[in-house]
Amino acid sequence: MSARVTLYSRLGCHLCEEAREAILSLRVAGCDFELGEIDIESDDALLRRYLERIPVVELEGEVVSELVFDPEALRARLDTVQAVRGEGRTG
Repeated sequence: MSARVTLYSRLGCHLCEEAREAILSLRVAGCDFELGEIDIESDDALLRRYLERIPVVELEGEVVSELVFDPEALRARLDTVQAVRGEGRTG
């Protein structure tokens, strides 16, 4: 079972676009995860919660990075989750 990464973003956010590209590059580098993206403008509560923090990246419901995407933080957390599950990296 792949880890679940969620990107909270909004249309036209250049930091969100950069985060999405960097997250996908981790997959190309061999990290195994599913990526879901949530547009914070789809819900008023999400908009209030995340507007000043996007892009917000969660792994399995835990915030790993916000405002400026930290790929090393996500990679380290993915490695930890996969090690606990006994999966290891593929590729």
